[in-house]
Amino acid sequence: MNKFSKILGSVVRYLVASVSLSVVIYILFALLFSTEEERRLQKENRLYKTMYRDIRNKDKLISDVVEGLVVKDDQIYRELFETAPPSLNAITAADLIADSDSLSESFYLSAAASASERLMLMAGNVDDNFAEVFRILLKSRKDSIPPLSLPLKGMSYVQTGASVGPKQNPTYKIEMQHDGIDFIAPQGAGVYATASGLITKVVHSRKGLGNTVEINHGNGFVSRYCLLGDINVFQSMYVRRGAKIGEVGVSTGVSAPHLHYELWRNGVVCDPVHYLFVSITPEEYSRMMYMSVSTPQSLD
Repeated sequence: MNKFSKILGSVVRYLVASVSLSVVIYILFALLFSTEEERRLQKENRLYKTMYRDIRNKDKLISDVVEGLVVKDDQIYRELFETAPPSLNAITAADLIADSDSLSESFYLSAAASASERLMLMAGNVDDNFAEVFRILLKSRKDSIPPLSLPLKGMSYVQTGASVGPKQNPTYKIEMQHDGIDFIAPQGAGVYATASGLITKVVHSRKGLGNTVEINHGNGFVSRYCLLGDINVFQSMYVRRGAKIGEVGVSTGVSAPHLHYELWRNGVVCDPVHYLFVSITPEEYSRMMYMSVSTPQSLD
């Protein structure tokens, strides 16, 4: 009996030692070596950490850009319309992204749904806000509305040429300052006043920018319509917005029939394309902006 107990005890000790040794070896192996699945998961975790860091950096960049756009939008309304911008509830990334990972999925879904509702509300109020802006302008100062209309009827963004800035001159083949925007149009196409105002200059010339009409709109704004053919107005004449002032002509040194349109405020040249967003759709406006910036050569 004692002999059997000794044998059983030896077997039990051997099993315990074997199991313990196996556990120790497994722990050491797990610490020193990784399985293929573990290596794959570790690689994915490192990738996700990098992506998360990049996303956070991009989110900060987007937030800074949005903040800059808000400031610029405020400046545009105050300088262009001389009124406070319409009040809109801005949606920031903080509404959709939280630093804590402990928030539930339902929280994100609820936040996204709430943000979507606010976006829809904002979109629905855009027309009302613009209508209110123009109502204030018309009521307070009828002569203060800047030139916001297109000088050509029914034109498309594909008619947009080079705008303000250094552009290559088609005649001299060198870069020269271009103080207006070129609108490609057939000879004889009607040219219309972009805002109401007083005709302060009518020039008949075959040189430079050719036949030119200048309109003073008040509040420092002056528009110029150059390279005209026939002129339908005279100096000191008051014209309403949309009134026909002349027709597109052809002058010496001009590569193609077009209207050269300039806009000045207080003696400083403005890029006219920035004042046309009210008269066209956002899509058409973005395309017109792209065409005006990317065209390296003027037509005059």
